[in-house]
Amino acid sequence: MGEVKVDDDAILKSFLAEVGEVERDNEVGRILSCFKLNPFEHLNLSFDSSTDDVKRQYRKISLMVHPDKCKHPQAQEAFGALAKAQQLLLNDQERDYILTQVHAAKEELKMKRKKQLKKDTASKIKSLVDEGKHEHIYEQSEEFQKELKLKVREILTDQEWRRRKMAMRISEEEGRLKKDEAEQKEIWKKKREHEEQWEGTREKRVSSWRDFQKAGKKAKKGETRPPKLKTEDPNKSYVQRPVKKG
Repeated sequence: MGEVKVDDDAILKSFLAEVGEVERDNEVGRILSCFKLNPFEHLNLSFDSSTDDVKRQYRKISLMVHPDKCKHPQAQEAFGALAKAQQLLLNDQERDYILTQVHAAKEELKMKRKKQLKKDTASKIKSLVDEGKHEHIYEQSEEFQKELKLKVREILTDQEWRRRKMAMRISEEEGRLKKDEAEQKEIWKKKREHEEQWEGTREKRVSSWRDFQKAGKKAKKGETRPPKLKTEDPNKSYVQRPVKKG
């Protein structure tokens, strides 16, 4: 007998045909209650999911909550959230950023666990920590996954706050620079207007100066100067009026 080829589309259609309105509404509620900064939550995927996993899961869930199939009043909003989640996880830069925060969360939780174990007996530390034999099992446990999910939320929230704060500072600095630039432009504008006004009155000022010079020369030519009087005594510094004789 030949191998039977599995038709993923047929399986998906069969699954969706059996999905009732209640399941669709529940899925809309789940999506809208997800932590907005973690696209893995929207698609209900683990942090080690591949891009192919992302595409398959998006197709499955998006068909469940599609506004044409789901009567929930917020189906469109849930559908949009899914589309954004897929877009983020298929973007290498965005995906790497989120996985970097996941790695930081894991390291923080592992460090916390080691500190807790150090408070216990030496034998328990050896059995749980020695050579990392049980670390992998611990990281796959449901308890760890829950803690990891919450820690990732915490770190992503902190990073988002830092990003917004930095964006606010950049915006404020840009606003200050624009204000300084506007003030500087106003100063140069007034300076140019003053220079233009000064240049516009140049002919008038030159004409006034010429008229002043002409008037001054006429006054010098027409003025009458009294004769210089000689002093009787050449040794005296003051001017001695001549004495009238007999």
